[in-house]
Amino acid sequence: MTKLSVNINKIATLRNARGGNNPDLLEFAKKIQLFGAQGITVHPRPDERHVRYSDVYELKSVVNTEFNIEGNPNDKFIKMVLEVKPTQVTLVPDGVNDITSSSGWDTIKNESFLTEIIGEFKKNNIRTSVFINPELKFLENLNKIGADRVELYTEDYAINYEKGNPLAITPYIECARMLNQLNIGVNAGHDLSLNNISFFKQKINNLLEVSIGHALITESLFQGLETVIKLYLQKLS
Repeated sequence: MTKLSVNINKIATLRNARGGNNPDLLEFAKKIQLFGAQGITVHPRPDERHVRYSDVYELKSVVNTEFNIEGNPNDKFIKMVLEVKPTQVTLVPDGVNDITSSSGWDTIKNESFLTEIIGEFKKNNIRTSVFINPELKFLENLNKIGADRVELYTEDYAINYEKGNPLAITPYIECARMLNQLNIGVNAGHDLSLNNISFFKQKINNLLEVSIGHALITESLFQGLETVIKLYLQKLS
């Protein structure tokens, strides 16, 4: 079964919009795990507009499933990850002013940088994943870099699948096949939803984990958090 990690950034956004601590991020993390999700994902950004760095430290004692911390590895981020020691760190090249992640790493231009950062995390027994567009050229040097997993950036798939173009899955199938040959695990995330997750899972048979936040929380507003998590687990089983 592919694991479901729920990104709780949107819960933090709602809390921050009003001030105070409602909704309570830690209580939501507990409930999400209670309802069956196998992981919690957070993506703190430098301006802390949703998940704050302090949240990440507090979540450490609450997350009893897999804890996945995403972000651009600046000095503050690296320090936090090394102190929290999550199950997994996912490196994402998002800019300071980006609303959301919009591209994966160019592993060719950033080979030395990624190798150094990943080496430090792996010395601390933290599984490393690299956020990458579904392009084969960016996978070829991953063993040299030392990545344990890749999170395939799925926005292009989601957009085209909604338009009725199932062939948008093709580059993801090719990347998953190469990653299997390289003995590197396959994660996926960005704009995956109840509408498109089944087809993606069906075609990527070595899919280990998906990280879903925006769609899952939006769907939960209509159907309820527990119901939506159980629907995702059914589709991923």
